[in-house]
Amino acid sequence: MGELRVWAPDGIPEVVPGDDLVALLVAALRADARVDADHALVDGDVVVVTSKVVSKAEGRVVAADDREQAITDETVRVVATREHPGGVTRIVENHLGLVMAAAGVDASNTPEGTVLLLPVDPDASARALRAGLAAAFGVRLGVLVTDTAGRPWRQGVTDLAIGAAGVDVLDDLRGQLDTFGRPLTMTVAAVADEIASAAELVKGKAAGRPVAVVRGVGHVVTDADGPGARVLVRTGPDDMFHQGSAEAYAQGWKDALERPGR
Repeated sequence: MGELRVWAPDGIPEVVPGDDLVALLVAALRADARVDADHALVDGDVVVVTSKVVSKAEGRVVAADDREQAITDETVRVVATREHPGGVTRIVENHLGLVMAAAGVDASNTPEGTVLLLPVDPDASARALRAGLAAAFGVRLGVLVTDTAGRPWRQGVTDLAIGAAGVDVLDDLRGQLDTFGRPLTMTVAAVADEIASAAELVKGKAAGRPVAVVRGVGHVVTDADGPGARVLVRTGPDDMFHQGSAEAYAQGWKDALERPGR
């Protein structure tokens, strides 16, 4: 029988630059286990941490009276731009290779006149958190650092893994047989993103619980840190949606007009 348990401990204070995030997590997780002994960490658990608290602890809070300039500074490539009554939304690729709205720049829950940038290296952040938590609790854990993003053709946002340590972020099912004995040829599951979304169901966007524990996915927790969440980013020839539709249409006309012989 398959079973998944997910919970989010209370007790993590407002994080500020320079805080020891490992120490804050250890204190909250230990306090939670004292209330409910079943919440004591065990081998195979995955600790999921919202990138916002990682960024705050790492000092990624920057002065920016103009959020749009901060977005520009974090942008590597513009995928799509849309005007709407509330302003302009830019879907861009940032320095991490992630394609998301506003390059992941966040102006919520930060002091006036500042914005919050994503961690410089979320995989390195996940590795550091994993090392600290494993040393404190003496168990084999996975750690995910997550952020929120929209999805093409789907309403709403969901959480995904932008940093990972000790987790097989992809489950390659190609070559296995389905229930009718036919070989699977295309299926590669984004396990880390599925875990991130499950964790968000108990953390919540405004509940003040930036950390969750997911139990029941020990089969994807590894001894080594692994390559991280960077391998989830689809780039190059595999990226079938390199541009937004309007941008691709405009580029097609531009290329046609500049074609020799016209």
